[in-house]
Amino acid sequence: MGKSVLLIEDEPNIIEAISFILSRDGWSVATHSNGHDAVGVVMAAQPDIVILDVMLPGKTGYDILRELREEKGMVDLPVLMLTAKGQVKDREMAERAGASRFMTKPFSNAEVLEAVRELVNA
Repeated sequence: MGKSVLLIEDEPNIIEAISFILSRDGWSVATHSNGHDAVGVVMAAQPDIVILDVMLPGKTGYDILRELREEKGMVDLPVLMLTAKGQVKDREMAERAGASRFMTKPFSNAEVLEAVRELVNA
């Protein structure tokens, strides 16, 4: 039985690439592309891990993650944050919001796969 990933990302090329590599590895991948209702989608889906983009329409990944961490049962949910911004302050904001891991774009497919496996098996 594969584990489930919820990918919250608004760039079609990234959605396609990550969905492909994770599906090929046996993961069940669901996608969502806006920040407005992302917290509700995560709560309904109850995935094993969330891959969350920082820049989303409607709400930032940081805000989504802060809201998730306040929800019962979501404190320990592994969240891999993706961003095109790789400055130290961006990493610090991700850590403060409760990110399990932070990855900058562009990234390699192998990096994403390795991070997802490690976070779920940790």
